[in-house]
Amino acid sequence: MKANIQEDRGINEKQDIENTQNTIKNDFAFTLKSTCLDENYHPSSQTRVTTNFANLARGVNRQQNLRNALNMINNRFNALAHLDNPKADRYRVELEIITVTMSIDDKNSINNLPLIEVLKTNIFDHKTGQRIEGIAGNNFSSYVRDYDFSILLIEHNKNKSNFCIPENFGDLHGKLYKCFVSSATYKEHFKMSPIICLSVSSNKTYTRTEYQHPVLGFEYLQDQYSITDEYFSKMGLKVRFFMPPNSVAPMAFYHSGDLLADYTDLGLISSISTMEAFQKIYRPEIYNANSVAGKIYQPSIKHEDYSLTRVVYDREERSRLAVEQGKYAEEHFIKPYKSLLEQWSANFTL
Repeated sequence: MKANIQEDRGINEKQDIENTQNTIKNDFAFTLKSTCLDENYHPSSQTRVTTNFANLARGVNRQQNLRNALNMINNRFNALAHLDNPKADRYRVELEIITVTMSIDDKNSINNLPLIEVLKTNIFDHKTGQRIEGIAGNNFSSYVRDYDFSILLIEHNKNKSNFCIPENFGDLHGKLYKCFVSSATYKEHFKMSPIICLSVSSNKTYTRTEYQHPVLGFEYLQDQYSITDEYFSKMGLKVRFFMPPNSVAPMAFYHSGDLLADYTDLGLISSISTMEAFQKIYRPEIYNANSVAGKIYQPSIKHEDYSLTRVVYDREERSRLAVEQGKYAEEHFIKPYKSLLEQWSANFTL
């Protein structure tokens, strides 16, 4: 009897190992949900509350906030897309909130784990009646990234005199991102790879070059890589810095492939107009400054010569909630599936 029990236990353990190995070898499955971001948008209970558009869509001013933000985006888009657009009203930017969840193991109901949320742009041409696909990646946010920067990095440097980066910092997040972007699910829904447009770093210096792109504007070079640059490089992303026409500061464009050749002008304009509007709202010291960045530029959120937009935004709340979202990721994603994720990460290749 004992021999039979041990034999059965051995078979079960072998099956468990094989199931785990199959999970590790196979790509995770992803599910996409699309929600329209317009003036009637209400954040769902599943939306990451730190997301910039969710912050705008709460409180008594929520509808006016959204209306003003969308007007800023459309006005900026038409100003940049000025060819054959004499009244600056030819185009309308339509925004989709793309929520990505992940399934690790359907058999054991390990699914619908929140992973990423981004905005995707679409462009409606009033003149032709056509809808033109824009670019995904705007307002990129991630639970694992919140955990890495708001929990792991802070804990790692607690009581240390010199700031340092944890070993393998960003490895898991980078591989999860690559897995999603290379998945059949992504390719089914999007024609182009994402562009993630962020604010420039306030502790780096940027120097303007002589190169000027017709849409992206003057290119700037950074004096050294930032933590974010290194983190995003593990996602397979490079970075270039451009200050679009009539902007006051450069922005960071994280991309794979060729930023200048892989995207249409209208696609680039949709990302610029969307992200510049959000940057003006929550980084007015940099992106709504009353003076234009010079040839040598160091951004600062302590800059006092700037204007406010007509959009109410709670920046302190966002910082606080980033920690809460990081803790949520730790409790519901990182800790419960730590062993499985580590094994997957160690075996993941593209």
